[in-house]
Amino acid sequence: MMLLLLGVALVITSIGFYRLLYFINIGYAFAIVGMVIVTLIRYVGNLSLVSVLQNVFLILWGLRLGIYVTKREFQAAYSKQKREIHEGLAGVPWGIKIVIWVSVSILYVLMFLPSLFRLIELPETTSWILHFSQGAGLFLMGSGLILEAIADKQKSDFKAVHPKQYCDVGLYRWIRCPNYFGEILFWVGNWVVGIMFYTTSIQWIASLIGVICIVWIMMGSTKRLEKAQDGRYGDRPEYQQYIRSVPVLFPFVPVYSLKEIRVLL
Repeated sequence: MMLLLLGVALVITSIGFYRLLYFINIGYAFAIVGMVIVTLIRYVGNLSLVSVLQNVFLILWGLRLGIYVTKREFQAAYSKQKREIHEGLAGVPWGIKIVIWVSVSILYVLMFLPSLFRLIELPETTSWILHFSQGAGLFLMGSGLILEAIADKQKSDFKAVHPKQYCDVGLYRWIRCPNYFGEILFWVGNWVVGIMFYTTSIQWIASLIGVICIVWIMMGSTKRLEKAQDGRYGDRPEYQQYIRSVPVLFPFVPVYSLKEIRVLL
């Protein structure tokens, strides 16, 4: 089944050969949706209320993100940033593109595995721990999904009116990267939902690699965004006050920069 999921991910993420960034935004979102559909068709008889909710959240997450990043490609407010990104990624050799294609596809499968294991494995216990972990995981997934959607909408609306200003309204008054924090919450929640269904060391290792990698990726994305915003707004006193007073990634945690932290992804 995992080879089938990898095949689905490879087919959908191949859109990245048109534009490299699509490996990690459009391909990322719709690869998850594709894997959900294939898995539900294969294991429809094993569905429970929790697994239905988990996979509904995954589909909503993928469709929302996929539609959002696709629409953003055609927004005038994003045109300059899009051009800079695509120019920066131009000229990447085909060999590197293939490595990225295969690597991200494997990562997306690893991130999705908790949902697969939740469908094909029986829990070792049916105690309150199982119900608590599943409830907590679904709560984190739902919270992350809502937070990410609101953050993207607030920033998109703000940039449409103030394209040359950093966003500091709504959720951005409390945390500078609420969309990335929502992404972390969502995928940690997905992992927690399946935590009682990891019955082998391979399952534990594979699922942990997936969730750890997405957390690192979000930290790396935060770090890159910090540097980009410093280049655009760093000479503004009000921006310096903003970044000194608003946490960068985790709300209520007084960490205001990740620029000095080594993040490999």
